[in-house]
Amino acid sequence: MSNTLKLSLAASAVLAMAAGTMAVPAAAADGAKEKCYGVSLKGKNDCAAGPGTSCAGTSTVDYQGNAWKHVPKGECVKMGGTLAAHKGNAKPVPKKG
Repeated sequence: MSNTLKLSLAASAVLAMAAGTMAVPAAAADGAKEKCYGVSLKGKNDCAAGPGTSCAGTSTVDYQGNAWKHVPKGECVKMGGTLAAHKGNAKPVPKKG
């Protein structure tokens, strides 16, 4: 087997492995996060900050109830946030235990 053919096969194998591993983490990351409402600081939300705002970074007060931040799945309620938008902007109270 010539060196050129060996290099070509090796490069193809590396590219195939890279393409396969790139798709898996992206899919896994989608399922590993959840929208957590009421935990972001002013201007630090990921999106959906209610009427009069456009998207990321547009929350107008700390802990805005209709502004969310992506957090690891299962952590939102522990942080004192909610999984659904709500009124107000009370500071979240983390759950113990």
